[in-house]
Amino acid sequence: MERPTSEDSGVTAEPRVLRRDEWDTWYGTLIRAFGGVPEPAEEVELFRALTRVDRSIGIWEGEGGGDGEGGACVGTAGAYAFGMTVPGGARVPAAGVTMVSVAATHRRRGVLTSMMRRQLDDVRAWGEPLAVLTASEPAIYGRFGYGAATFALNAEIDTSRVRLSVPAGTDDVRLRYEAPADVLDACEEVYARLVPGRPGMLARRPGWERLALLDPESGRDGASPLQCVLARRGGEVTGYARFRVRPAWGSEGPKGTVVLDDLAGLDPATEAALWRFLFGIDLTSTLAVRGRPVDEAWQYQVSDVRRCRPELRDALYVRLVDVGAALAARTYQAPVDVVFEVEDAFCPWNAGRWRLSGDAKGASCERTSDPAELALSVRELGSAYLGGVSLGSLGAAGRVREVRAGALAAASVGFGSDVAPWLPHGF
Repeated sequence: MERPTSEDSGVTAEPRVLRRDEWDTWYGTLIRAFGGVPEPAEEVELFRALTRVDRSIGIWEGEGGGDGEGGACVGTAGAYAFGMTVPGGARVPAAGVTMVSVAATHRRRGVLTSMMRRQLDDVRAWGEPLAVLTASEPAIYGRFGYGAATFALNAEIDTSRVRLSVPAGTDDVRLRYEAPADVLDACEEVYARLVPGRPGMLARRPGWERLALLDPESGRDGASPLQCVLARRGGEVTGYARFRVRPAWGSEGPKGTVVLDDLAGLDPATEAALWRFLFGIDLTSTLAVRGRPVDEAWQYQVSDVRRCRPELRDALYVRLVDVGAALAARTYQAPVDVVFEVEDAFCPWNAGRWRLSGDAKGASCERTSDPAELALSVRELGSAYLGGVSLGSLGAAGRVREVRAGALAAASVGFGSDVAPWLPHGF
């Protein structure tokens, strides 16, 4: 989460690490920056538990000369410790940037820049080659080197008119209603098995499984409490769907909406069985889908994609904190041997020429004095890193400059991914 701001003059206090007894004030500063509407108590308590105070910073200004004693909190930022899947299946340490806000009274005073400077220095010191975030507004973080790397699909499916064609084996899958909390461990096992297969997915650390069960009444918008069906095939749990139902009636009869929270399947038949179930829930005519992978198979199983009203949204923004380590951590779907000239004014340790050599088995990325073949900023590397944004497209947009003829096409193919990257949940 973050708060838009810009700065054109200095701030008098420096960011410092949060103390546990300051969390309420710190979090209150964040909530006020997002409008001041209190969060449900269960959500507050979850994020209190998930917060790593040693990875959270704030700017305090007022009494005590900016050392926090008696001062007011005017800026917040945090960073979770995630393991994120990259192309090739490796799990790479990534700082999940979160809880970023600036008090409206302190905009244009360097608060955000000061916190981003401290945070990226910390991430580098922690030895994490990547920083990732979601943005409430996409224009904010480019100047700090973050590039849009994954996208998500939203849809409003008219299930009264749209039919689903399912693959062989779908009828072998058995579905059963379960209490969401009772089968949480089984759902987490399915999720964990899927993590290595899709770039951008986050390995959930202890405590994060509780995020899936957040169900405050104030957030349901007239829908039911959270419901869950578990899928089994041959006696094995192979998937799940978590959702709510919002009843509605018109003069022509029932027209309720199924609101999908989460769906996962270990095989195509399980996925199809879960989607077919959601399409067919009694007394409903709409399936509301948010934040799904852009290459998900249901799009090619529906009878009329127009009546699904698909919408694409930006999701995860990626920042390479250590260019060499980050590029060496993933694999490449075609052989790559290219020298990048990287621009990175905010993290100058990344600036300069790097030779990337890699293929589907592994890669190396080292400093070089060889002539540059492609020139780009670290922001473009972040966008292309997970394989969901084409280097070739960035070149066509004028954001990657080809120095050696043919270098862009070869690198673009190598950086691609057969599976679209996807962020499974926010943070």
